[in-house]
Amino acid sequence: MIIRAASQDDAAACAAIYRPYVLDTAVTFEVEPPTADEMAHRIEAAARSHAWLVAEADGQVIGYAYAGPFAVRPAYRWSCEVSVYLETGRRRTGAGRALYSALFPRLVERDYRVAVAKMTLPNEASMGLHAALGFLPVGVHRRIGWKNGAWHDVAIAQLDLVTDGAPPTG
Repeated sequence: MIIRAASQDDAAACAAIYRPYVLDTAVTFEVEPPTADEMAHRIEAAARSHAWLVAEADGQVIGYAYAGPFAVRPAYRWSCEVSVYLETGRRRTGAGRALYSALFPRLVERDYRVAVAKMTLPNEASMGLHAALGFLPVGVHRRIGWKNGAWHDVAIAQLDLVTDGAPPTG
């Protein structure tokens, strides 16, 4: 498996990986799958300010992870929200861990201090991955999203990317 920075050339593959999550699950609260063009814009925006990585196996993109802003207020500048998506059937293969393990150092290089993950419940696979990587649960938004005919809770977990408590340099 190869982990590398995503480019706009990966947009169609990332959109194809994401599509079943949008259409068939409440893992994401999007209801219309983004087009490859929209995904290319997302990749470009994430790469400019945070990072977007893909995992390849046998020359095919099998998953991706990215970070984006946690919130818009200036004091949140050093926190980010992270997500990882894998091709159907690729859970528990180490791809999610490999993607995040490459993503986090890049975020630290950009002076991010805290990574936040939000997971629609129930989602034992995602909860397990994040816990194994050191994310700590910090709360649950109850009945926060309506999708597929039901209300869904969203768990929130966070990971200190930098633990020294020093002020940010940026």
